[in-house]
Amino acid sequence: MRLAILLSLLATPAFAWEFSSSPVCTLSHSTEKADLTVTFNSRTDGPYAIEITQGDATWQPAPMFMLGFDGPRRSVITTDRHRLDDAGKTLTVTDTGFGNVLDGIEFNFVALARSGETALVFSLTGAAEPVQRFRLCAASPEI
Repeated sequence: MRLAILLSLLATPAFAWEFSSSPVCTLSHSTEKADLTVTFNSRTDGPYAIEITQGDATWQPAPMFMLGFDGPRRSVITTDRHRLDDAGKTLTVTDTGFGNVLDGIEFNFVALARSGETALVFSLTGAAEPVQRFRLCAASPEI
């Protein structure tokens, strides 16, 4: 399974991971199929959020959302606190901490996001440095 996922990534163009500190701490990555965005906004109840927006497809509603990471620090995160927008294009999870998500992105090779039968694979190549910058931004007090 891992080999199939890795081989499928080789056939797709590479897209960069990006960090921005304005207007809030943001880590983002786009592929041909979807956009993934992690934000930290200290002014919200769940200051951390991950949004995964599909281009042409929609997320299948499901009782659980799974985010799995493959690489040196393999892990799987599941939650029932996810929500879909009205069109089913964007899946969002918010929480008060995202250390496990950031560790997964920074220290692994591939991420798999799944809701029901809908699954997306993201390459984590080049994510480490933007994740480190995101962590510093989230740890800095706002002025």
